[in-house]
Amino acid sequence: MEKTKCLIIGSGPAGYTAAIYAARADLKPVMYEGLQPGGQLTTTTEVDNFPGYPEGIDGPAMMEDLKKQATRFGTDVRWGLITEVDTTKRPFKVKADDGAEIEAETLIIATGATAKYLGIESEEKFKGGGVSACATCDGFFYKGKDVAVVGGGDTAAEEATYLANMCNKVYLIHRRDELRASKAMQKRVFNTPNIEILWNHEVKEIVGVEEGFTKAMNGVILINNKTGEEKKIDVDGYFVALGHTPNTDLFKEKLDMDDTGYLITKPDSTATSIEGIFAAGDVQDKHYRQAITAAGTGCMAAIESERFIGEQS
Repeated sequence: MEKTKCLIIGSGPAGYTAAIYAARADLKPVMYEGLQPGGQLTTTTEVDNFPGYPEGIDGPAMMEDLKKQATRFGTDVRWGLITEVDTTKRPFKVKADDGAEIEAETLIIATGATAKYLGIESEEKFKGGGVSACATCDGFFYKGKDVAVVGGGDTAAEEATYLANMCNKVYLIHRRDELRASKAMQKRVFNTPNIEILWNHEVKEIVGVEEGFTKAMNGVILINNKTGEEKKIDVDGYFVALGHTPNTDLFKEKLDMDDTGYLITKPDSTATSIEGIFAAGDVQDKHYRQAITAAGTGCMAAIESERFIGEQS
């Protein structure tokens, strides 16, 4: 059976940063990148808010840079999935979909979270061409323009009010006749003059133009679920604000999670409920969900992993 001091499950800013630090600490980390190497940023065309890129950078290119940096220091990066994890004793035994069986002294979980979409075909078509699941990440590109936000909870209310500060108009599309958001968040929405709530509406289709490999949405076709009436709103951006699903199925009933599945870490730490297992990035962060904060916790997880191994010696 293969042995490693540090096994990193998942990639993206958290996983790759953890790999850089772990490799430089001579932990000789092994990383399994998961189904989406590079994580959610590989679906983002432009990243303008990560320090060190004054002209911005394409999301996939940024993740490739991080991967190259991790491998430069000796990280064994592998494409594939970890399918089984035995957390009952150290070293932790894991199995991968390539048939590998590994014993790891420490685990760093960086499996991220998956944004919830409505699931309509045109959402997928225009991802990166106007469709986004992160207003903080992409809102700047729509300064002075009209945009739509889909949802009715706290996430939708927060994203709508955030966008309203920079956009000309924000349509908040909600399928019910009242918001699910907290009263405080509802008050902020109602008191923001350039937010228009479209009650009892559902998205039928996102429309736009396609020229070669370039796709840009320019409107949303809605259906009033009370009357059946259809209408089109002209918008340049479409933000899905239905929340995220943390990718933690592998660790259910093994590690402490909150009621939505996010891994619980100790205060000011990435340590989980089991010694020697650390969690970094969106898998344990429901509040910020930014590349820079994910990278920060990846750094923390690697340092804590190295210190934990040292304490066991």
